Amino acid sequence: MPLPFLTADRPFETADDVALPFEDRERWRRPYRPGPWRVATAALALLLASFVLLAAVAIALTGSVSDAGAVLGISALVIVAALRLLRMGVWVSARGVRQVRFPFTRTVPWDRVAVVRTVQQPVRWLGMPRTVQGQALVLVRRDRPADDTAMLLTTHGADFLGRPEAFDRASDAVEAWAAEYGRG
Repeated sequence: MPLPFLTADRPFETADDVALPFEDRERWRRPYRPGPWRVATAALALLLASFVLLAAVAIALTGSVSDAGAVLGISALVIVAALRLLRMGVWVSARGVRQVRFPFTRTVPWDRVAVVRTVQQPVRWLGMPRTVQGQALVLVRRDRPADDTAMLLTTHGADFLGRPEAFDRASDAVEAWAAEYGRG
């Protein structure tokens, strides 16, 4: 039985092909992949959640349903935290730029964006208080003073630590979205 979808002997048809990544510019999209530090931390949190879920089942089988419910709630919180950690980052669409952080999300419409640029400055290492010299993608808003900038991405964040090429591609992508839609 031939499997034409697995072989390379059929002709390439360009009529059916659709540019998927930028087909719907109204959808929020992250112009880069989550980094290994972020993914590893979320994976460890989900592994911890699986052990806590197993403990909840064991507690429920021994007869204390209220304790099992409390442990189940803790595991649900760990799962939600891991998923939020994976969702963190900078997202863009035709409506604006959105910065998703752990406790909150901030969205800035493109008509309020003055400029998005890459600068050399001290940045936090993996979000901790320690700062190192690095690059940051900063957002300057029209309705705020020019020295009041928001740091969107850094070279030493959880997505780009040890991956300077990925930071360059991501910052170029966000700057391109800003150049295209920021003239509103």
